[in-house]
Amino acid sequence: METKNYSSNSGFILLGISSNPQLQKPLFAIFLIMYMVTVTGNVLITLAIHSDSRLHTPMYFFLSNLSFMDICFTTVIAPKMLANLLSETKAISFVGCLVQMYFFMAFANTDSYLLASMAIDRLVAICNPFHYDMVMNPRRCLLMLLGSCTISHLHSLLRVLLMSRLPFCASHVIKHFFCDTQPVLKLSCSDTSSSQIVVMTETLAVIVTPFLCILFSYLRIIITVLRIPSAAGKWKAFSTCGSHLTVVALFYGSVIYVYFRPLSMYSVVKDRVATVMYTVVTPMLNPFIYSLRNKDMKRGLRKLRDGIHS
Repeated sequence: METKNYSSNSGFILLGISSNPQLQKPLFAIFLIMYMVTVTGNVLITLAIHSDSRLHTPMYFFLSNLSFMDICFTTVIAPKMLANLLSETKAISFVGCLVQMYFFMAFANTDSYLLASMAIDRLVAICNPFHYDMVMNPRRCLLMLLGSCTISHLHSLLRVLLMSRLPFCASHVIKHFFCDTQPVLKLSCSDTSSSQIVVMTETLAVIVTPFLCILFSYLRIIITVLRIPSAAGKWKAFSTCGSHLTVVALFYGSVIYVYFRPLSMYSVVKDRVATVMYTVVTPMLNPFIYSLRNKDMKRGLRKLRDGIHS
């Protein structure tokens, strides 16, 4: 096969969600609506939290930042995907591809660490309520946020530097709707086994660590809640975790399916569907999950609405 390094003078073609011309405009309409709902919903959540002083707690501090990250990492993907649905070329430059990959991973990994921070918040609130204000103080919450962002950006930088050194073959068609690691790796002409090991190792460190933190936190929460004598007390404690657990299941279920398999098991169609789940669907659903059954958030949204109308 003819080998050419496209990193210096060319780019890639993103096939997108579907190559069927008849589906391009319907898909554009669907994903445009989903993107607008995602941005609007998460902006409202963020504004509601910042406008209501009663929501200035660690849990809502992390939730507002989670909403902001959802907007950011969806915006890294959605505008280019929507433009490609109406374009005939569907091209992206090599540098543009690496930039998209960098920011997507940075924001997605920060999401992962924020979900872990929210689990720790619930752990302290339920298992050690008398020391909650001391443990989850504003300074510690800010350090947790800054640590999440720093680790995520360092991970993204390492991944992009690794990808930038790979040679690519004459075929430079990415069978995906954005520049993700697995479909780009499949285009390399070199032996990518060492790169796959590095990618899998650092992915384990960045994704599995917060996931294990979440599992440990909820194991401790379950043990503590089971010791509560009344059924009403148990339900009250568990009800504060329901929204978070739903988001964790949606996010990590699709992430683990996509990234924790060998490159040889990569499936274009199945992985596109799973990727849409955590890149588009989950960020869109988050505002509904956290507000529909949350009295505090409903009150905050009503206060925001009244403030806009007044």
